Amino acid sequence: MDDERVCEQCGAGFVPRREHARFCSVSCRVAWNRGHMGDTAAGATALLWSITAMSDTAERLPRARSWDRPRAFAVIGESVWWVTIVDATLVRHHQNAYDGVIARLTPARRRVIDDILAGLRFVRNRIGDEADLAEFIETSPPGPGADRGRITGWTWRPMPEPVLTSLGPRGQAWEMRRYRAYQAQLAGHTTGETFGQAVAFLQLAAASTSIADISEHAS
Repeated sequence: MDDERVCEQCGAGFVPRREHARFCSVSCRVAWNRGHMGDTAAGATALLWSITAMSDTAERLPRARSWDRPRAFAVIGESVWWVTIVDATLVRHHQNAYDGVIARLTPARRRVIDDILAGLRFVRNRIGDEADLAEFIETSPPGPGADRGRITGWTWRPMPEPVLTSLGPRGQAWEMRRYRAYQAQLAGHTTGETFGQAVAFLQLAAASTSIADISEHAS
């Protein structure tokens, strides 16, 4: 279904190509950014600390062990949070760099990355609502050495289709898109594979932004 929005710069109606789209064209996005330099500076600062937090959490993920379930689920939850935060920050404030990295991917690879990021947004929305993160994760099977295993070997479970009656038509359409992405690229895959691909892409996209410009805004 069409999901028409109003451009924040010119007020024209448009159908967004991605979830976080706010403008009908590149020229409108550039014009809005020029008129809202404070927001641009805030976005640059947010990108710096959110990339750092995401990278730090990603480094902790392979060190967590199966025996410490509370810590394991906490690290996975933090990884979901920071990946989705960085993705939204890049799209909102650095879309040219983000689009440039996306454009260099093959169509098949682009679809995988898009689905991984959308699938993680589905997880974030569910665990922020009524679901528990443990419902999404297939942990190590019982047996000798299971408690010494790495949580990067845990897999995402296939999930039943969500009940979305509390959402309007637009919200239902976006959440079903996220759910289908989850089923396609998270379910049956390991947490290590999922976060590894997401973090690598987002770090590359962040590196393609103007680091000098970000540092200037942050100072």
